[in-house]
Amino acid sequence: MDKVKSTMDSKGDVRFQYLAAIFVNIVSVSFGAYCGWPSSSFLELSSDASPLETGPLSKQDQGNVASVLCLGGVVGNVFFLWLAEKIGRRQSMLWVALPSLLGWIGIPYARNPTHLIAARFLGGMAGGGCFGVIPVYTAELAEDSVRGILGTLLVLSCNVGVVTAFVLGYYFNYATVAWIVSVLSIVFLVCFWFMPETPQHLAQQHKLQEAEHALRYYRNIRARPSKELSDQLQLELHKLRAPEKADEAGDDIDDSAVTWADFADRRARKACFIGLGLLAANQGCGCFAMLNYTALIFEKSGSSLSPTVSAIIVGFIQLVGSYVATLLVERAGRKLLLLVSAVGICLSQVVMASHSYLKVLGYDTAGFDWVPIAAFSFMLFIASWGLLTLPFLVISEIMPPKIRSMASMLLMSILWLLSMLTIKLIPLLTAAWGMHGTVLLFAGCSLAGALFIAIFLPETRGKTIETILASL
Repeated sequence: MDKVKSTMDSKGDVRFQYLAAIFVNIVSVSFGAYCGWPSSSFLELSSDASPLETGPLSKQDQGNVASVLCLGGVVGNVFFLWLAEKIGRRQSMLWVALPSLLGWIGIPYARNPTHLIAARFLGGMAGGGCFGVIPVYTAELAEDSVRGILGTLLVLSCNVGVVTAFVLGYYFNYATVAWIVSVLSIVFLVCFWFMPETPQHLAQQHKLQEAEHALRYYRNIRARPSKELSDQLQLELHKLRAPEKADEAGDDIDDSAVTWADFADRRARKACFIGLGLLAANQGCGCFAMLNYTALIFEKSGSSLSPTVSAIIVGFIQLVGSYVATLLVERAGRKLLLLVSAVGICLSQVVMASHSYLKVLGYDTAGFDWVPIAAFSFMLFIASWGLLTLPFLVISEIMPPKIRSMASMLLMSILWLLSMLTIKLIPLLTAAWGMHGTVLLFAGCSLAGALFIAIFLPETRGKTIETILASL
């Protein structure tokens, strides 16, 4: 089914589209806090004063508690995207608040690593719901002119949560941080409860009157609009009704059910190929996995900053980078930002690897120990306004509407598995090849990602879904 998109001019109003995107991403802030929580909490839980009945967390326990978030992401992604098809995007997102809240409540009551793993698994499920359903939700309600900006709010909100956890962890213990952040799930429920379902999903369920009401709400069109806005509203409603008319003429074929034949379509195959390549570059660049080594990189460079302060600095760098993405995504375009980001990551990693290798060879680098900090910071900054942020937006734009939820479920599941794999592999690669060899491998992946983007990725800025699919 063709996706509903607005052709409305500057007289149209997008305030409720922004409002919906902000409200739905409150739960993304909560998930970002799950990502940032281990940074300071592990210092407390692994110390001799650990409140756990089993004593301090071992290195293996820390790895399990940290990485189980990705496993929960796989499960949550599959479950909540399936739920989004059954009961709608809005209701599916409301249910995301449940594992998010239970996970935070479980952390203060944890008495051993298994309890922490269970709580973090629930948090990962919420994250899987966020990264699976929110891109679909925002893509289906947004006009072409603001689709990019609203799509970048997901990662921006997560980075807000990361920084929030870092800062709270500096002042409070791990249990207090969990209690404070748990409030976000309740705030999300209160704010998002009153948002309507997306017009496209309602149309897919043949609820055209409700779809019109939702479309009027998101476009802020009153009961008696001007003739110009009325004509434009009717154009969008025609797009909503077109698939239903096609179904009625389809010789009793149930086109609402997604089958493998839908994925065999040339456009669908190419969209899935591009999506898979973007997610491979997203994780292959190593930026997400290397965040676990923030303290080590700062320490090896001779920095006198504490691990907690180092993490806060890195968190703010990411936050600024993802905010830059919201400013540039509708100006510079998706493809250019992704391309510049991948090349910048590659160059930063080459600098980091070169400095590390010179130290291994025994050269005196005392005067240049600031270089890896600068390169690492620049890498995270440029990654945050490109390769770490935009793939989720682009995937939601290039997927044919009929398979969007199913394709997102498959691709996001692969993303979570790749994320868990890279986090687990880094210690093994570092032991075998050294930090310089590992970072150089990531640089090669970043360069391959840049070539992939340059060759295969179409520009989607300001284009309707129909135009984007035609380009595939």
